[in-house]
Amino acid sequence: MRALLSPLLALLAILACLLRPAWAAPPVPPTALEYGVAVEAGNTWAVKKWLDQGLPPDYLADRIGSGLMIAAWNGHLELMHLFLERGADVNLTNRFDEQALQLAAWRGHDEAVRLLLERGASVNRGGKQWNALHYAVFAGHEGIARLLMSRGADLNARTPNESTALMMAAREGRAELARALIEAGADTAPVNEWGDNALAFAMRNKNYGIARMVSSAEEFARAAKAPEAFGPARKSVAAPPEIAEIVDKMRQAQAEGKPTDDLRKALYAALALHRHDSEVQTLKTKKGKGGKPEVLVITAQRKEAGRERAELLYEAVKAGAAVTTPAQAAKGADGPSEITGILERLQQEQARKGRKRSAAELRRELHEAVARFRQQAQAEASK
Repeated sequence: MRALLSPLLALLAILACLLRPAWAAPPVPPTALEYGVAVEAGNTWAVKKWLDQGLPPDYLADRIGSGLMIAAWNGHLELMHLFLERGADVNLTNRFDEQALQLAAWRGHDEAVRLLLERGASVNRGGKQWNALHYAVFAGHEGIARLLMSRGADLNARTPNESTALMMAAREGRAELARALIEAGADTAPVNEWGDNALAFAMRNKNYGIARMVSSAEEFARAAKAPEAFGPARKSVAAPPEIAEIVDKMRQAQAEGKPTDDLRKALYAALALHRHDSEVQTLKTKKGKGGKPEVLVITAQRKEAGRERAELLYEAVKAGAAVTTPAQAAKGADGPSEITGILERLQQEQARKGRKRSAAELRRELHEAVARFRQQAQAEASK
């Protein structure tokens, strides 16, 4: 009986191959949006299926970059291992010229940084480019910064505007990091393209302990006599979490082919309200009425108009602002950011309608729209 079954099974297998339509189309790859949403959500099953079907391991999503970059950004080690095993380029750059190591360092994912270094990620980069040490120091991730330094990170590497990691520590008030950089041999003398050095950054932002570290006694004494000479730090309020939440919901809906009209209205309302609140905050600060925002964005305002954000526009990750890394902020100097573009379109729409909505009206519309899409999301989840 077994002898008869074996030839029969073989014949059936041959027939199945012969009967399969020759016109059967190959698997359709995901769109950049679908791919980005799946990787960001940590959908290992979907990613593995696409890779098994022949999707390149360095396939780029609609934002952040390749799958490995997104996994590094989120600290998703399982996905990182999957991409690396499939041959992903550990030193690939995204459209902002960032690498996976930088993104993991910016977000403070220690294990992701270690994994990338073990798999050959370059701790240094040639020329004037943002690197992982800049990102780690800027974001205040001391453990990662020290790890990178122990692996040979260039202490005096320059960003595109010639700033150094020590300048960032001085700006952000990272005293322990500033001390570690100096003890390791970081140079305190370099100046960036605006003529600022670490002392200028420290004095401008009232980080006087660091100012002492990066200067001689004579230099600090002169600086202390005229702190106003270094000018005020230019600051603005970062975008609230609601904006990032709405944008993420819109991306998910688009990837699933669902309507986004209500979400888009909510986004416009949130942006307009944020702009209004920012203007009010600025006026209050100028009038000395306090109201200091909890999360700030740094800008520079020297020399060329239109490059105000090219210095060190820092967004605290917890705030969920649209601009998420220094390199993205610097790229914004070459053209309007996504947020700026939406605001401009919103202004045009309001102008066509012939009236300007009040802050109270915008706030009410925002809350109503946000409530609607949250209810919709909950309803979808309960199905």
